Amino acid sequence: MSAIISVEHLRKSYGATVAVEDVSFEVYEGEIFGIIGPNGAGKTTTVETLQGLRDPDSGQLRVLGLDPVTQAQELRQQIGSQLQEASLPDRLRVGEALDLFASFSKHPLDRDTLLRQWGLTERSDTAYGDLSGGQRQRLFIALAFVNDPKVVFLDELTQGLDPQARRGTWDLIREIRSQGKTVVLVTHFMDEAEELCDRIAIIDRGKVVALDTPQNLIHGLDLPTRVRFTAPDGVGLEFLLAIDEVTAVERHGAQVVVEGTGAVLALVAARLVEHGIVPVDLRAERPTLENVFLALTGRSVRE
Repeated sequence: MSAIISVEHLRKSYGATVAVEDVSFEVYEGEIFGIIGPNGAGKTTTVETLQGLRDPDSGQLRVLGLDPVTQAQELRQQIGSQLQEASLPDRLRVGEALDLFASFSKHPLDRDTLLRQWGLTERSDTAYGDLSGGQRQRLFIALAFVNDPKVVFLDELTQGLDPQARRGTWDLIREIRSQGKTVVLVTHFMDEAEELCDRIAIIDRGKVVALDTPQNLIHGLDLPTRVRFTAPDGVGLEFLLAIDEVTAVERHGAQVVVEGTGAVLALVAARLVEHGIVPVDLRAERPTLENVFLALTGRSVRE
């Protein structure tokens, strides 16, 4: 696979504050590449330097073969962007916003096509201030697509959205990739990154602390699976400790938590049935990206 974005030893500081200390990664053509980490980790600064919005202190950057520092104007004709603090004047209408952004592009896409593609046709004459959260996000994506970009940067696209609008926005991001675009998705929501991204860079304190596919990151640390179920008080469960894959059994009243590795869910279920225990709420809680983050950094994602 060819690298469409290359970052080597990026560093950026603001006075005495180091926002990005040493970040390196590549993004491949046609993938959704996630950049995750807590607030203040350096995520937004990294993508802003890639778009030519900030000059790095040091490091080598290439986006579509262009240098964001010396070729920023040329680069912006080929990328789309939705910034973290994106907003528009409340009285600006949807169609007017698209026309405004199109005026800055050498080869803009047709406005009606964009409205139809992103489900905004019926909102063309609606003022920005009257749009719902989900409609605003669709508008920002449409604006990012006005110049038919090859790479799209999306920074905290779903922050502040309700669960329904958030899931709808995920579908839009998948639609972007299905059109052959490369997506760089910045988020601090671990479930979002796990659901959408082909590969992920975890950034903490201005450094990349891990980079791989979501599943490889999760499986690579060999974190335990937790099996949860309820069992009547007084029922002994010591026999579960005889399962090689089980590492711990804890009981809190009727709630039982079994930790283990491998096919621990199937093995625990089989052993419970052997002993005449058939819990209706037996379930596995597998490791997530948030567990990976905590294991790597020792602090909460949203701290």
